[in-house]
Amino acid sequence: MIGSILPAAANNKSLFSIDPCWHTGMPSSEATSSVKLNRLFDQLHVMWYIVAAAAASHSRKLEVIMSHPARVLEHADVRRLVRHVRALRHASRNHVIVLLSFKAGLRACEIAGLDWSMVLQPNGRVGEQLIIAGSIAKNGTARHVPLNGDLKAALRILHTELRRPRSGPVIRSERGTHMRPRSIVNWFAATYAQLDLAGCSSHSGRRTFITRSARLLARSGGSLRDVQELAGHRHLTTTERYIQGDRDAQRRLVRLV
Repeated sequence: MIGSILPAAANNKSLFSIDPCWHTGMPSSEATSSVKLNRLFDQLHVMWYIVAAAAASHSRKLEVIMSHPARVLEHADVRRLVRHVRALRHASRNHVIVLLSFKAGLRACEIAGLDWSMVLQPNGRVGEQLIIAGSIAKNGTARHVPLNGDLKAALRILHTELRRPRSGPVIRSERGTHMRPRSIVNWFAATYAQLDLAGCSSHSGRRTFITRSARLLARSGGSLRDVQELAGHRHLTTTERYIQGDRDAQRRLVRLV
């Protein structure tokens, strides 16, 4: 849209033309100043249109993003993602970032804020669950998430590489501090772009985790309430919106009716 405005503005001579009668009768110095001021106002007017167009365009893009849930990844895609990030710098850290998303369903803000004190047992070893403190959770809702075996192993490796800290950021930035939530979001966006995984965002891992957990309820003996608690949702309806339907399962179900 901006690209269409700029040529139009440039070709619209009236925007930059000066009324010959506008400064009639003024001394030449005052007339020159008036012309310059008039031109400045015209240019500011064009810039206002450009900014307004950019804001409108951004708003429409945001609406499109919000109306399309993050893509749920298949097992093969997750394996490809893991292989990719483990070949990059900070391989152990990257591996943990992915697994915190896909195997624990953590949000970007929770991945960024996770502290070793929320992971370790009193003896300093990686425990059996993550304690997501209210200070890093959305809406301040604390919860416990049992550790998946792959995630636990990855955390042990990272903990050893970092010389077994008792506290401090699990996911460190280049400066050794907590990464910001926006940095986690951008990291996922760049990684998915490198793999040409369209429709994915930092929420894809969380949505994949919730969808898979819901599909495995019959085998685990749990209920959707358990998935809700793992996800840290206040309302069950929120959890239901995260779950992607399975067309194959639906066809099998209909055949049994």
